[in-house]
Amino acid sequence: MIDYVRSGKSDSSNPSDNAVSGADSFSPTVEVSIDELLSADSPRLFGEDISHVRALAESTAVIPPIVVHRASMRVVDGMHRLRAARMRNLDKIEVKFFDGTPEEAFLLAIQMNLARGLPLSLAEREAAARRVIASFPHWSDRAIAARTGLAARTVSAIRKRSTVESSQLNARIGLDGKVRPVDLVEGRLRASDVIAAHPDASLRTVARKAGVSVGTARDVRQRLSRGESPIPAGLRPATHAKTTSAVTQVVAPPRVEQVPCSGDTAGVWAQLSKDPSLRFTDAGRALLRWLSFAAMVPEERHSMLNAVPGHSVEAVRVLAERCAEMWSLCADELRKRGQASA
Repeated sequence: MIDYVRSGKSDSSNPSDNAVSGADSFSPTVEVSIDELLSADSPRLFGEDISHVRALAESTAVIPPIVVHRASMRVVDGMHRLRAARMRNLDKIEVKFFDGTPEEAFLLAIQMNLARGLPLSLAEREAAARRVIASFPHWSDRAIAARTGLAARTVSAIRKRSTVESSQLNARIGLDGKVRPVDLVEGRLRASDVIAAHPDASLRTVARKAGVSVGTARDVRQRLSRGESPIPAGLRPATHAKTTSAVTQVVAPPRVEQVPCSGDTAGVWAQLSKDPSLRFTDAGRALLRWLSFAAMVPEERHSMLNAVPGHSVEAVRVLAERCAEMWSLCADELRKRGQASA
């Protein structure tokens, strides 16, 4: 009875786990009857190169061990060597057994073919990537590219053409094993919501709650502090408005969600005071200080007016009227801005 136990098992959910490609992933070398072995589930589209098989068969060198998937007895790596052994009329061949899922075995076959032996063609690598995407849809483009010998952009294009991936996936696992959102815009919007609700939260807390990296959380906070959109221009959807010109296209400004405004001025001011776009800029903080006077309750207003000495009543009245005019102009300008963005 053959004893073949794999010394370490990989976690196929995590592309940062390299157990499937390490030397300690296989059993000790054993001799196995050639008749027990099945053809490989290979990434090669056109089978073995017969000239390479003949060259191996005619060589006097000892045939190195092949890798076989334990559960199915299919060859993972070494079909050229197996056929060469048959040409030599050998009954047995040295084998290292791999214990894993069929999907892991195929992934290992790709990696071993890329690492040595006859190179895989571009068509073969792209076909392999399609299978890996179907087996591991939660892996990032970079993680799959690293396993298939392709560029991440090529994997991304293959993924877009594929109909296998579930539309429910909203995050993928990268080469480093970290989970990141697929929709970068949604992640940034979640981060901005977290910052608005918890302006004093640490970057790590924001990143964890929003499901983004710490670097993205930092960038979102810095953008909000400058009064900018949390979404960089390159990530914003290109919404074009129709114009009378056949050549010129005007990008419609994004619709801004307005802060609800009720008759409760104190409540509106309290909501505005939590806005990071105002809290984290000098101009925003100055505006909040000015608006805080509008949020006064009647008792506070009467108390302030009673504090005005008789000889300063006229001066305070003039300043109050001028402030009222200034706020009226501000209100008119903001009303026009609101109508333009509606």
